[in-house]
Amino acid sequence: MSSEPKSLGRRTLLRGAAATAALVPLTGALAACAGGGAGGGTSSSSSSSSSSSSSGGGSSSSSSSGSSSASSASSGGGSAENPFGVKAGSTVNAVIFNGGYGYDYVTFAADVAKKHNDGVTFDVKPSTKIATELQPLFVAQNPPDLIDNSGADLIAINTILDQLEDLNSVFEANNYEGTKISDTLFGGVKGPGTFGDKFAAINYVMTLYAVWYSSSLFEENGWTPPKTWAEAIDLGAKAKAKGKYLLVWGKEAATYYEWFAIDGAIKEGGDEVRLGLENLKPNCWSHPAIQGIFTAMETCVKNGYFIPGGAGTQFTAAQAKWSNDQQALLYPSGSWIENEMKKATKADFKMKGVPELVLTDSPKLPYESLRAGAGEPYIVPSTGANSAGGKELMRAMLSKDAATNFAKTRLAPTIVSGTVPPDGFGSTALVSQSDMLKAAGNNIFNYQFFDFYGMNADSLVVWNSFLSGDTDAAGLTKGLQKITDTVANDSSVSKITVTS
Repeated sequence: MSSEPKSLGRRTLLRGAAATAALVPLTGALAACAGGGAGGGTSSSSSSSSSSSSSGGGSSSSSSSGSSSASSASSGGGSAENPFGVKAGSTVNAVIFNGGYGYDYVTFAADVAKKHNDGVTFDVKPSTKIATELQPLFVAQNPPDLIDNSGADLIAINTILDQLEDLNSVFEANNYEGTKISDTLFGGVKGPGTFGDKFAAINYVMTLYAVWYSSSLFEENGWTPPKTWAEAIDLGAKAKAKGKYLLVWGKEAATYYEWFAIDGAIKEGGDEVRLGLENLKPNCWSHPAIQGIFTAMETCVKNGYFIPGGAGTQFTAAQAKWSNDQQALLYPSGSWIENEMKKATKADFKMKGVPELVLTDSPKLPYESLRAGAGEPYIVPSTGANSAGGKELMRAMLSKDAATNFAKTRLAPTIVSGTVPPDGFGSTALVSQSDMLKAAGNNIFNYQFFDFYGMNADSLVVWNSFLSGDTDAAGLTKGLQKITDTVANDSSVSKITVTS
């Protein structure tokens, strides 16, 4: 589909929103506004979309209109107890990405919802192939009522934006405790789900990206987590001398190394790196900061610092070589990694995270800077049989009971504040998230282009080839630029223009 370009003031939003999060991070005092990859409750934007200060917002313009036609299971009216008008006796169908967080947390929320919706059936099903399984249902105008649009096979939002409900009504509704939902959330959480003037996705989980390691293994060997790629290469030599590797990857998660490279390059080279990528600029992958990191990664590949065979290894099996077998020292990932690998993590591993690597001792953004924000996007199709029910299940997920259950069982906070105690439920990884956010202060950033344009599938091919040693940094650059240029030159693709 085509639309007028959208303009987002991404950096300005993020820095303002993140300040309060860093001061009181992921602890018992979570009522403070926190920023994510979304934008900020404490900063201004040029957005034409309506948003409260507690939920943040994006700044853009778009010709995409929000389709809010009532589905057959909606009564067309609502009340404080039933704000979306869910019909008694109706069924709500939800499809949840079964990845690092599993899906039974939504089953838990469905049980909460049942207590408040007599006679309504909530059917929650898992999937690891969201686009493959659900895109045909969008074409047939018969999609589920709530979808967790995540994973390697997610649906590019720009292809279905006009078929999604605007979700402002969810944030405006009261939760089951009687409080307006938007007043219970971290700041900035609307931004990553706002496209043009449409709030189309509720990103449920607060996520940060870091380099994860076993603090017990490092203490045992007298190692220090690296801050620069030069230090990482030195550590790789020490690991090799011990019969270990520096890094590992799995075939479905090879693009974790794209994020790893981008995040470090943004810190090293500043906003111009991020803006070039977001705006699909010609030669954006040739920026010196990106090239410096690609070259360092190539050195690690050539020196044999990656566990070989990742392109043929399922990603959680590859990750277990790090978390359970301790064959590799470091792993770049989002903060879902502890929960994803909790059944395949060595006893006394003591997982911790540190900020992603930079090239020099004087990057343009401080080393402590983080990519962080709200993730795990939930969407409600307008053409589903029960879009009102989809919103009601989302309302249940935003209740204190459901959000606390997620934080305790997944060892990660949701966008609902006040659900994580200071000890992180005994998780060293969760406590280290708090430490990293505190150290980052206002220096939080995020970007949308990778998911918005659905680049993961094509990028996986390029990254698996590179990490296997089948192509070099120049080939990696050429492959990624080709993917970017293809999107940029396709007039049928709705574009985002990021301004700051």
